[in-house]
Amino acid sequence: MLPKLAVALVGTLVLSSCTQDAYDPGRDYFSFANSDQFVTHHLDLDLTVDFDARQLAGSVRLSMKRLDPVARELVLDSRALHIESVSVALPDGSERDAGFRIGASDKILGEPLTISLPDGFDPDPAFSVTIHYRTDPGATALQWLPPELTAGGKHPFLFSQSQDIHARSWIPLQDTPSVRVSYAATIRTPPELLALMSAENDPLTVRSGEYRFKMPQPIPSYLLAIAVGDLFFAPLGPQTGVYAEPEVLAAAAYEFADTQHMLDAAAEMYGDYQWGRYDLLILPPSFPYGGMENPRLSFITPTILAGDRSLVSLIAHELAHSWSGNLVSNQTWRGIWLNEGVTSYLDKRLMEVLFGKERADEERVIDYRELIEQLPDIEPEMQALAPRLSREDIEKTRGTVYYKKGQLLLEYLEHAFGRDVFDEFLAAYFAHFRFQAITSEQFLGYLKENLLDRYPGKVSQAQVEQWLYQPGLPDDAVIPQSESLRRAAGLALQWAGGEVPLESVPLADWSSHAVVHFINSLPDTLGNEQLMELDQGNGLSSTRNAEISRAWFIQVAKRRYQPAYESMQRHLIRYGRMRLVVPVYKALVENGQDQALAEEIFALAKPGYHPITIMAAGSVLGETAGP
Repeated sequence: MLPKLAVALVGTLVLSSCTQDAYDPGRDYFSFANSDQFVTHHLDLDLTVDFDARQLAGSVRLSMKRLDPVARELVLDSRALHIESVSVALPDGSERDAGFRIGASDKILGEPLTISLPDGFDPDPAFSVTIHYRTDPGATALQWLPPELTAGGKHPFLFSQSQDIHARSWIPLQDTPSVRVSYAATIRTPPELLALMSAENDPLTVRSGEYRFKMPQPIPSYLLAIAVGDLFFAPLGPQTGVYAEPEVLAAAAYEFADTQHMLDAAAEMYGDYQWGRYDLLILPPSFPYGGMENPRLSFITPTILAGDRSLVSLIAHELAHSWSGNLVSNQTWRGIWLNEGVTSYLDKRLMEVLFGKERADEERVIDYRELIEQLPDIEPEMQALAPRLSREDIEKTRGTVYYKKGQLLLEYLEHAFGRDVFDEFLAAYFAHFRFQAITSEQFLGYLKENLLDRYPGKVSQAQVEQWLYQPGLPDDAVIPQSESLRRAAGLALQWAGGEVPLESVPLADWSSHAVVHFINSLPDTLGNEQLMELDQGNGLSSTRNAEISRAWFIQVAKRRYQPAYESMQRHLIRYGRMRLVVPVYKALVENGQDQALAEEIFALAKPGYHPITIMAAGSVLGETAGP
């Protein structure tokens, strides 16, 4: 999910270290839940979707076990929820009201919901709690789109984004990745719309206004997902398909035609696919991420519908999460690299299968370059893959360390042990920890026993610990190389220096990654006349490729190339994906002259942004107002 690690205020879950004495590596510092005393194993949702009120209303039943035999208060996570009643189920099947109170609001965590078990009620140990509630119109997980912000323009659209800690804004629950739950749901909608969830979705479902779902496998709360809209289905393979508004369905089916091939390739390398179907849902442009790996139904941005399948590595990434992140997940957000870093490694392997090593290497180099550019802005303690995290300083950020440094660690291990041996290790790792949430230390212990000790003399535990606990990159990291990107960078300098004419630079024949690398390699001394020649000769300001437009408009803003400002504004208003817009706002602010312009454009674009994007862009612009 981009970086996917996002929190209520700034779009990127900002985590920090704490003192040596206070630190508890097994604690989730981003949950109120007393999951050491009570643990949920199943949810039953019954919700009505009200577009006029912009709310979900109904109930959730939490099937739980009491771990501490003397515990009498259950603490759940919530954020701006309107709690109407709470009850517990008695052994005879009747319900008894339970007392509850909502604690003080924390700007990051929301509010603790504390439920007191009724006098005389002594669960032994299983019991259930039913909570009747309504969401708030400003729920940070939910975006309610009016018809004019959808592809069809006729029907409203709702979608959720629960990662990282936003599930608590639409369900009161233990919102921590350490707790995995199965769930069932009944969702009521306007009859002309289709509801989908991160659960078993039947492609032949008839629109009825009432939809029932089951997710039999246990998943962490951040993978709970819902979407409602004017959605239709197109098959891609025996286990795969795509949902989208009818206006974009054909384009999506063409773009993602290789999805079944990806699934088959991943299963061959890393073990059977455990989730039944794998479908895609194409969301409106306001979706704040590239994709979200909701099991059985990945949420996907329309910004990768480039028309030439050049950006489908994002599909490979979300699919790979079916093993790393969904099948084996991180126990706390400290271990998010176990999710995103492993997945980033897997998606490059899938791109090799589909499109060859050269294209996969291009993506590896782009990822490496982004990491190196970010590291100077990340405090050293946050550069570790498994840093010491608490909430003591919410201003610290990890950037994309857990994606790209994690990927580099696995590539380092592959290089040391050989691909065949490392693939065998990964498949066994996924099988061993399937449907579990683990820590970095559990990964390290399994790695030591099943790889380091079996093949002594190749990599030591101390070398792996340097990746996990120390800043920067180890000196023996395997640096990715790409001959095609090296040529692109060389031509950028030669053209900028007047050594070759623009017609000798075959951008139209290159991959999108090579074009991005060419743009990023242009020297700071490039003048406006050459920028205009480049733009007019290659249509950079009007490209359909969102990654190219992102790279171009960052440069436009940095260099204050004003002939492209109108196109840049359209880009910022058209897209709500954080990766595409936040760096452009940042470049406008940092050029020293366009803070006011950035704020003006943001004000125009804000109605079409998801709350998470609003918070991320607002942070860059220095705004403190919430969504």
